[in-house]
Amino acid sequence: MSRMLLIAATALLVTACTSRESPQTAASGGPAASAAQQQSAGPGCTRSRTGYPQVDVKGATVGFSQSEKEANPFRTAETQSIRDEASKKGVNLLVTNAQSDLNKQISDIKSLLDRGAKLLIVAPLNSDGLQPAFDAAKAKQVPVITIDRKVTSQPCTDYLTFIGSDFVEQGKRAAQQMIKATGGSGKVAILLGSSGNNVTVDRTKGFKDGIANSGLQVVAEQTAEFDRSKGQAVMEQLIQSNPGITAVYAENDEMGLGAVTALKAAGKTPGKDVKIVSVDGTRSAVQLVADGSYTAVIESNPRFGPLAFETLEKFARGDEIPQSIVISDDEYDTSNAAQKLGNAY
Repeated sequence: MSRMLLIAATALLVTACTSRESPQTAASGGPAASAAQQQSAGPGCTRSRTGYPQVDVKGATVGFSQSEKEANPFRTAETQSIRDEASKKGVNLLVTNAQSDLNKQISDIKSLLDRGAKLLIVAPLNSDGLQPAFDAAKAKQVPVITIDRKVTSQPCTDYLTFIGSDFVEQGKRAAQQMIKATGGSGKVAILLGSSGNNVTVDRTKGFKDGIANSGLQVVAEQTAEFDRSKGQAVMEQLIQSNPGITAVYAENDEMGLGAVTALKAAGKTPGKDVKIVSVDGTRSAVQLVADGSYTAVIESNPRFGPLAFETLEKFARGDEIPQSIVISDDEYDTSNAAQKLGNAY
């Protein structure tokens, strides 16, 4: 009887560990973001130029301001990466989430400062609007690193540096995949990301520039705000107004996955009748590429933790920090998606 109880207890323990650890593994597994080999030239930031005091990252209180709810896999993986690296560095990490509210993100950042944060990592909601928060950080001589979205404030003055992808290049690479999949002809619908940030602007520009000399024609473009349910709703509308659509460029995976649902409901076969290319690298989208129901995904790596803390450490040592640190992103298509699925998030 005791042996049976032991087996049952062990089974419960394994189940409990699995249920707790699976989300973290999915979010934080895969390669961390790394700086691309080619970086833009120009003067960078140093403590001597900015006047900030030296703060040893190890043992420091660091604030992380997340911009959006973590129903989006990109945000989940991003936050987990920051948490994981903070734990490795022995950092006292304070985390807030603005829930897609700009005013809340401003108050969140000010709250992190009031709670004693000596260093800040910020994932901006919009490119504009965070100046009051940056001013508050500057007044307290707290360095700020921004990740994944650029802001219109001044690097080395209002914040130290931006760490993230080359979004124009992502759009161009998506265009290349679309041309390859369609033979360079067809009618394309673009599911735009949220307005007010450089990600949407740059990914749109890169894609349009990339297909400019092909036979692909953009017949519709509408925002779905990087949201899956909105991506589905917008795609349903576009199918009605433009039944001849043969390709969809979604500026993130969540909108692309929403488009898949809408296309299937309309009796179309995604990946065959309608080619779909998106940007992110979520496990759900990459799995569909491997299954043949999706065309390609351009990666936008959210695992900024190691690079963000490494940058803060360099700044503390007095090293020069570039005003912008572009990371290297992968891509997934039918030739490699199955093999690289473990890198998705």
